[in-house]
Amino acid sequence: MLEGKDRFLKVYSNLPIDVRKEIIVLMDNKPISWDVADEEIEKETPIGKKILKKLVQLNFI
Repeated sequence: MLEGKDRFLKVYSNLPIDVRKEIIVLMDNKPISWDVADEEIEKETPIGKKILKKLVQLNFI
């Protein structure tokens, strides 16, 4: 079974380019798009870890 980051990358890589700009979640009252999530998760920032956890909880990935 794939771990969170790998699951995210698998889903993200299969998204159409235009969809990657869409907002997928709010974190601290700020909209997060697939592109922003990818950047934060790749850099392994604290917000990236929160985003990843939230996407798993919501069954988005």
